[in-house]
Amino acid sequence: MQFGGTVTQPLVSVPGYVRGYRYTITASGGSGTSVAGKADAPFNCVSLVTVKDAFGNPLIVGPGYEMLYLLPKYSGQFGIGPMRDITSFQSYSAIAAATGNFQFSTYLPLEFVKAYGVISGANASLLPTITLNMAASGTVYSTVPTTLPTLEARCDADFYWLPEGVSVEPPGLGTTCQWVYQQANPTIAPSSTTTVQLPRLGGYLSEIILILRDSTGARVDAWPSQFRLLVDGVPLIDSSLNEVYDDMQNTYENTTRPTGVVAFSRKTSLNQQNQGLFDTGETFLSTNPGTLIEIQGAPWGTGGTGPYTLSCLVGQVVPSGTLIQGLPEL
Repeated sequence: MQFGGTVTQPLVSVPGYVRGYRYTITASGGSGTSVAGKADAPFNCVSLVTVKDAFGNPLIVGPGYEMLYLLPKYSGQFGIGPMRDITSFQSYSAIAAATGNFQFSTYLPLEFVKAYGVISGANASLLPTITLNMAASGTVYSTVPTTLPTLEARCDADFYWLPEGVSVEPPGLGTTCQWVYQQANPTIAPSSTTTVQLPRLGGYLSEIILILRDSTGARVDAWPSQFRLLVDGVPLIDSSLNEVYDDMQNTYENTTRPTGVVAFSRKTSLNQQNQGLFDTGETFLSTNPGTLIEIQGAPWGTGGTGPYTLSCLVGQVVPSGTLIQGLPEL
């Protein structure tokens, strides 16, 4: 497969309930001199990730950097501790200067609490669809290899095995945790006093991940020194930026914060940390389609080239019926 191509291979059925899909993306066979990647590389080798359920409802939709790197890092639906960051895995290889080759393994999660959010994998006609739109080489490399590598995307399913003849159903079957990358409005001028509105959401929010980029698309730390997150006009967070950074370090177990990224977890039911799948859902942020979430800066910071664009990646739990709270496996 070449840069700019599309991956649309159909998924295969499995004897049980699917927890998520593992992807390993490998670029091999390249050559060059002083090859270098851009800031979001190599994860931006995918320009768009689209995961839809069997009925066409979006489950995961967004750019590669956000969906293949930030999603497993902050969602609590894959690794925990230092292994939240997929660059910590032994399978990860950064872009090689002599070839442009790279490799990373990532995860597209469905399960958001133990056994909750999984889908039946036995019926081949009711499986989700996954499409990866690969980016052009110029999007990935700041210095392009002389010979471009060939890309390979390999997919495996994680699932709970269900023996034949056994009738067991996970809790809240049909409940999904949806991740859709969206842009907030308006754009932000450097040093301005601006209130930015996130798109209307609904459902129960497990995570709010904010990404700030300048007019060139580069991530920048131009956050306001006093950070305010309001829900229907009520300050949910009104903290100094240093406190926000400290809380992230505590919540996400001291993983390195990428430039231009701030995350807030609502998967802290059991203690101050996001414990991955071990959560009761009791601190999920309940919203409806009319709920207004705003980020207020007075003023916003500087750096890069304005104006800035704030985007959000939000874990949106849509229950089938009443949300199950507590520990489903107990």
